[in-house]
Amino acid sequence: MTELIETDEEREERAVLVGVQFRNTDEWTVQDHLAELGQLVQTAGGTVVAQEIVKRDRPTAAFLVGKGKVEDLRLLCEAERADTLVFDEELSPAQERNLEREVRRKIVDRTALILDIFAQRAQTKEAKLQVELAQHQYMLPRLRGLWTHLERQPGGIGTRGPGETQIEIDRRRVRERIHRLSQQIKQVRRQRATQRKSRARHNVRTVAIIGYTNAGKTTLLNRLTGTDAFVEDKVFATLDPTTRKLEIPSGRVVLFSDTVGFIRKLPHMLVDAFKATFEETLEADLLLHVLDISHPAAEEQANAVDAVLTELGAQAKPTVAALNKIDRIEHPEIARRWMQRIPKSAPISATDGRGLDELLELIEEQFAAELVVATYRVPQRDSRVVARLHDEGHVLDTSYEDNCALVTVELRRERAPAYERFSLQKGSP
Repeated sequence: MTELIETDEEREERAVLVGVQFRNTDEWTVQDHLAELGQLVQTAGGTVVAQEIVKRDRPTAAFLVGKGKVEDLRLLCEAERADTLVFDEELSPAQERNLEREVRRKIVDRTALILDIFAQRAQTKEAKLQVELAQHQYMLPRLRGLWTHLERQPGGIGTRGPGETQIEIDRRRVRERIHRLSQQIKQVRRQRATQRKSRARHNVRTVAIIGYTNAGKTTLLNRLTGTDAFVEDKVFATLDPTTRKLEIPSGRVVLFSDTVGFIRKLPHMLVDAFKATFEETLEADLLLHVLDISHPAAEEQANAVDAVLTELGAQAKPTVAALNKIDRIEHPEIARRWMQRIPKSAPISATDGRGLDELLELIEEQFAAELVVATYRVPQRDSRVVARLHDEGHVLDTSYEDNCALVTVELRRERAPAYERFSLQKGSP
């Protein structure tokens, strides 16, 4: 009988999770964060074999946790045959090096884990550029740790100086690569800006679907538009923005854009790197915030989304909320409480379609509040104005009288002053 030997490549990486409960943090919150960290590890292709919560008043400069706890973690990794120790906090380069030296296992913090998932899941050139930029920014202060093997070499001929020289060479190369990637991403942002201007000229309204990762954003996009964008029950299933067209009940065509999911402790470098993607959120006419109200940490997830919107400068954007996954809640009172907290909201199930008509009505109301209906008397010699009205507005009626076109059109409120001299009457839709 032939014995099958599992190679390192075939075996899933075994990970021990570490959460730190600092002063003024309750244990339930740390447990919930560790559960999410476990999901991240699974999404990255690893297996969680154990987890540990460390209680401390404050972090230590050398290890984040105490020296005695570091030894406990080393023994736990040995007992569980773990390859990797994953911390739910961001580690400094020095902490990462010290822990790796003591535990003799790979050390990964939350930021590195998220970056790894983003690198696996990026599909378009744009997303790959953004992930690579974030990875290089994360790597730059950690380069010294990659060259510690040179420090352990005995002195003598052929070993003096190359370590420091190589570090500086690598730093320069990384900085140059960061500069090139930043320039390429700026080009992507310029292209997106051109596309947005084109949509604005043709009066195409845009809705950015935002929300915590795995809240059901892509499922909702598919249900609304009848398309089949990639859906998976994992965090960060969507990295590349997907845009689909939908004709809402009024007959207006709206573009819905699915965006990368937000998450607690989203690394600043990812927010910076993904600015080109997040600009879809910044420039959208309306934000559609998808909330998984069945999740026990729904309140904290909603706060995390608000925090990222604030960091992006988009907290004042017109927003409606889709209170998703009502098919998974036991008590209707949960949805009612959320509706009281967020007046512009609709309870829905993206899975079975419940509540979608009410959600679209809510979106219609938001757009209508930003519109005016006006009738313009345009002389024949100004025929280009009629063409512009068709481009910039939604023409409701056209008739002709005394060599003039009478055009009744629905316009964005901010565009109406440009046609004031042709106006007969104005009002709300």
